[in-house]
Amino acid sequence: MLFTRSDSGVDPISCLWAYDVAGDAERLLLDPRDLGLDESTLPEAEIRRRERAREAGGGVAGYACDGAQSVAALALGGELVVVEPASGAVRTLPTGGGVVDPRPDPTGALVGYVSAGALHVVGADGTGRRTLAAPEAPEVRYGLAEHVAGESMHRLRGYWWAPDGQRLVAARVDESRVKVWWIADLSDPAAPPTALRYPEAGTTNADVGLVILGLAGSRVTVDWDRTGFEYLTGVTWDHRGLTIAVQNRAQTCVRVLRVDPDSGASEVEHEQRDAAWVSLVPGTPTRTAGGALVWTSDVDETRHLLIGGEPVTPAGLQVREVLGVDEDTVLFSASAEPTEQHVWTWSAPAGLARLTGAGVHDGQRSGGTTVLVSRGLDDPATRIAIHRGDAPAATIRSHAERPPLTPRVDLFQAGGLWTAVLLPTGHRPGDGPLPVLLDPYGGPAAQRVLAAQSAFFTSQWFADQGFAVVVIDGRGTPGRGPRWERTVHLDFGAAALEDQISGLAAAARRHPDLDLTRVAMRGWSYGGYLAARAVLQRPDVFHAAVAGAPVTDQWLYDTHWQERFLGHPDDNADVYERDSLLRYAPDLRRPLLLMHGLQDDNVHVAHTLKLSAALLAAGRPHQVLPVPTGSHMVGGDVAAHLLVAELDFLRDALQPQT
Repeated sequence: MLFTRSDSGVDPISCLWAYDVAGDAERLLLDPRDLGLDESTLPEAEIRRRERAREAGGGVAGYACDGAQSVAALALGGELVVVEPASGAVRTLPTGGGVVDPRPDPTGALVGYVSAGALHVVGADGTGRRTLAAPEAPEVRYGLAEHVAGESMHRLRGYWWAPDGQRLVAARVDESRVKVWWIADLSDPAAPPTALRYPEAGTTNADVGLVILGLAGSRVTVDWDRTGFEYLTGVTWDHRGLTIAVQNRAQTCVRVLRVDPDSGASEVEHEQRDAAWVSLVPGTPTRTAGGALVWTSDVDETRHLLIGGEPVTPAGLQVREVLGVDEDTVLFSASAEPTEQHVWTWSAPAGLARLTGAGVHDGQRSGGTTVLVSRGLDDPATRIAIHRGDAPAATIRSHAERPPLTPRVDLFQAGGLWTAVLLPTGHRPGDGPLPVLLDPYGGPAAQRVLAAQSAFFTSQWFADQGFAVVVIDGRGTPGRGPRWERTVHLDFGAAALEDQISGLAAAARRHPDLDLTRVAMRGWSYGGYLAARAVLQRPDVFHAAVAGAPVTDQWLYDTHWQERFLGHPDDNADVYERDSLLRYAPDLRRPLLLMHGLQDDNVHVAHTLKLSAALLAAGRPHQVLPVPTGSHMVGGDVAAHLLVAELDFLRDALQPQT
C-alpha cells in the first residue's frame, strides 16, 4: 500500500511511503526535499489542479501507479519523478519541465503527462519521449479537466489509459469562446495579471471532446451528441471497454455511453432523468469484473446503488460515493443518517456488508485488501486501518499533532434539522448567558454536522473564547437523499436562511444559556454568502456577520454549479436577482466583516468588491479584510491570523448593550 504523510503536524511537505501488508512494515520511498527540486514556482495548470482538488500541502501532492504498483509517477516542481516501490529507486525523467498529472500506463512501461497543454508519453526508464497531441490553438489543451469539471463535477482528470497501455483517451478542451477573467497580485503592481477562462452562469462553456490516441500516431474522435450533451462527467476504460458519462446543459439528463475505441462510435447504455437535476456521484461510471455497470439511481427519498441496472441497496441508505471495484466486489460509502458515513461492500455472492462502526469513514480496496480511513466523536485523530479479507491486519501511524482542545459536541436533531452545539470548555448550565455564533456551511456542497471531532476544532476554539457555537445543516445539504437535496431548486438562499433561524431557536430551547440578543454568523464560500444574507435580511435575529469569499452576485459563478440550482439565467433572471446580495445592500443595519483572497479563482474577489461598492453607495458602513496571497483556500499562519481578526470583530460587535 502506498500513501503520503508528512513528518509532523506542522510540516506541510508530504512524503511518499510504502507499507508492506504481509510483512507489517513501512518504508519511506521519497522525501521530496532530498531531490532539491524547486517547488517555489509551479506550472499554472498544476496550481489550478491543486485548487480544484483542495490540496493545500506541498511535496507529494498526488501520485499514480500502474496496475501492479511497479512504478509510481508524480510531479515535483514541474519535473516528472518516477519511484519503484519494490526497490526504492527514484529517478527524474527528462521532459523539459512543466509536468502536470503524470500517470503510468497499466503495464508500467510508459508514463503519460501533460505539459504546456500537450499530452506526452515517455518510457518509465526515461527513453522514447513523444508527443501524442499538441494544442492547435492558444486556447486548446489536451489531457486536463476544464474548470467546471474539477470544481462542480468531481472530474479532476483529463486522460485515461487503455488496459493494454497501447492507447489513451484524452479530453480536448477548447476554451476560445469562454470569457476571460483576470486575477492580479495587487501587492505587486509590476506583476502582470493572470488570464483565467471562467464560464460564468449563462455564458459559453468550454468545448470538450474526447480523442483516442494510439502510441503509433493513430487518432480517433469519440462521437456523441455534444450539442445536446455538452458536459463530459466521467470516463472509465477497463478490460470490459471504454465507458463515458455525458450530461445536458440543463443537467436534467445523464447518459452512460459505451464507446467503440476503434471507430469512436458510441451507444446509449443507460439514461437517467430528473425534472430538477441529475446528481453526479463520485466514482461513477465504473464496472465490475463481470462487466456490470456500476451507477446510482434516485427514487423518491433514496439514492440507491445500481448494479447492471438493478438497485442493490435498501430504501433509506443514501449512497455517497463509489470508492472502487475489486473484481466483482463494489466498495462504496453511504449513510443511513447524515451525521455518519459508513463504508460498505456489495457483491452478488455476499450481498451487502457494512465494514465500519460509529463515525465518518472513507476507504479503498484492491486485491482483497481494504484500507479504511476513520474519524469519530471519541478521538480527534484520523485512524487508518488495513483489513486483509474480513480481518483487521494493521494500522498506519499518524504523525499529526494532538490538538490542545477537545470538542464538546452536543449532536441532535430538532425540527428535522441536524444540529451541533459547542459550549466553552468547563461551562455548565446556568453559568451565565453566552453570545451565540452560528458556524455553518449550509449549502449543497458539504456538511458541517458530522460525528467526528475533527469537524469541530475551529468551532470549539471559538466556543472557548466565550461563545456558544451552533452548527446547523439545513435543506439542500448532502447525506439526506435526493428529495432533501432538491428542496433548494430555484430557491438557493431563502430556505437555507430559514433553517438557520429555526435551528437556532431549537438550540436555544435545548441550551437556555444561549443569549439570543447577541447572535452572529460566520462562514466561508456558501457559508459566507449565508452569513452576509443573514445580517442583510434578518437583522432582527442576527446582530453581526463575518462573510468569507461570499458569492454575492449569482450571475458571476460558474455555469455547471449555478444553473443546476437556479436554472439558466435567461429563463430565471428573477431567481438570480432574488438570490443575489447586491439588491439588499441598502438594508444593512448590523456590523459586517467581508474577507476575500485576492487570488481566488473560484469565487472571484469581484463578489466582495461589488457588495462593498453597493454598501458604500447606500451609505452603509462595513469592514473589508483582503487576503493578498489567498486563494479560495487560505491555510497556514494566514488562516490562523484571520481567525484572530474574526474573533476581535465579533467580540466588538456583540458587546452587551448598556
